[in-house]
Amino acid sequence: MADINDQIEQFFEAYEKRFTEGLAGNPVAEETATAFADYFVEASPTGIIGGKNDQGFLDKVPKGYDFYRSIGITKMEIRQIDISELNELHYMVEVYWESFYQKDGGEDSIEFSVIYFLQHRDGALKVFAYVTGDEQAVLKERGLV
Repeated sequence: MADINDQIEQFFEAYEKRFTEGLAGNPVAEETATAFADYFVEASPTGIIGGKNDQGFLDKVPKGYDFYRSIGITKMEIRQIDISELNELHYMVEVYWESFYQKDGGEDSIEFSVIYFLQHRDGALKVFAYVTGDEQAVLKERGLV
């Protein structure tokens, strides 16, 4: 499983780099979409949402980066990755992120984790689901929204 672990770590390193590029205003929608399955699911405190990886998703990606940039988020860095093999094709990966932001002339950060479910097919990894905590509550608590 060492080889797949390396692939998963590289997958998330590329994800982190794309996030940095997106926050900088660079176009990364196409690259972001390639990380997701044709259909994927999000579970968060607001509920369960399913979405197609289609033109609508491509149109939403830059808006997500614009939102984070508008509230002062400057970069996202991975602090740790925990990989669990579910079977030979599926993996659960908890990624511990640190999100840096500017507020009132200073920089601070928020630490959080996201659990991603990946499928490894035809030599490619794709996110087919992810689980998040209450991001909006933390952003409100920090005065960012």
